Amino acid sequence: MQRDKDGGVPSVSSPSSRVRYRKRSSEASQETPKTNGGHLLVDDRNKYKSMRTRVWSSIWMIGGFIFILYMGHLYIWAMIVVIQIYMARELFNLLRRTHEAKELPGFRLLNWHFFFTAMVYVYGRFMSRQLVNTVSSDKVLYQPISNLIKYHMLICYCLYITGFVWFILTLKRKLYKYQFGQYAWTHMILFVVFAQSSFTVGNIFEGIFWFLLPALLIVINDIGAYFCGFFFGRTPLIEVSPKKTWEGFIGASVTTIISAFLLANLLGRFQWLTCQRKDLSTGWLSCDPGPMFKPKHYSLEGWMPSWFPWKEVSVLPVQKHALAYGLFASSIAPFGGFFASGFKRAFKIKDFGDSIPGHGGITDRMDCQMVMAVFSYIYYQSFILSRSNSVESFLDQIVRNLSFEEQLSLYQQLGEVLYSRGRDQLS
Repeated sequence: MQRDKDGGVPSVSSPSSRVRYRKRSSEASQETPKTNGGHLLVDDRNKYKSMRTRVWSSIWMIGGFIFILYMGHLYIWAMIVVIQIYMARELFNLLRRTHEAKELPGFRLLNWHFFFTAMVYVYGRFMSRQLVNTVSSDKVLYQPISNLIKYHMLICYCLYITGFVWFILTLKRKLYKYQFGQYAWTHMILFVVFAQSSFTVGNIFEGIFWFLLPALLIVINDIGAYFCGFFFGRTPLIEVSPKKTWEGFIGASVTTIISAFLLANLLGRFQWLTCQRKDLSTGWLSCDPGPMFKPKHYSLEGWMPSWFPWKEVSVLPVQKHALAYGLFASSIAPFGGFFASGFKRAFKIKDFGDSIPGHGGITDRMDCQMVMAVFSYIYYQSFILSRSNSVESFLDQIVRNLSFEEQLSLYQQLGEVLYSRGRDQLS
């Protein structure tokens, strides 16, 4: 029962009026996301202003990226760590509520404890070989580092269990749902975001080429899709990302695959990019590039007219693998962006952050890169990395798994075997 404003006659509020009110409210909330991308980019009146901002910030990012590439493997790894920290901060803040966070002052620190634990675990596995090779000649550091690597799994387990007990001890009545939601959200971030992006570091130390080529292909595909959609986009591609068009998708695919073939030939000719980094030093690299990066020459006589200036073409074997990278970067990796678009629409946000003008947050730029990094690592390990036994692989196992005393014993025994064999051959 409610009383009319005009008089004292009470009236019963009808259910239909309530339904109409709720309907209007829901309709208003549904219209909000449309302002974030409910129309095609080709019809956007402010597209040139946003394009200028996007281009300028891209130029600054490209300049910084080139400088870090010049500095070397260790600096690239540091860049990846900084990117992961920014991504984690953006995603941790996404489900954080101010009121509950004030009542749980140490809970935010717990999120970063799990992040640090994941970092120790992942990078301990990826970089143990480089770490051992760096300190192998140092008698003071070699033994403690060897023990850290030997007990790496135990250390990570203890760190995780500490966080688990910490979480249980901080549980508060009336906040259980929020705390368990944050606990699950933290683990989802570590699995989906941190674990995937960490594969990038595995690619870096196998040779900057295997990090740079996939990263550039994602950038080229993103730029191609943006400009093809900017000028020609008319047909919507997918519902979760209304500004994406079939014209942009197809144009970017063609551009990316062609660029992959050409870029592999260009990047594969620089030893700084193709050599493996076997330690954590920052010095210049020189190595045998291996069969993947040794050019093969093919004659064009009979295929091209006589006036054609080039009589032969030089192709690197790695270029055929680059086509697979380009195909994945243009057809599968964009679904990482579609996933992020659907995720943002579910939470009714436009971007994950505002760290990069015109682009949004770091997470907005890394969604496709994470998918590509995992594919690049698995493809390299499956089809490119040589599995044959070699002196280098045996030496690597000896340095990583044997103590200094065991290595000396092995050296003495090997010397005795070689001495006896040499004596037998002379006699």
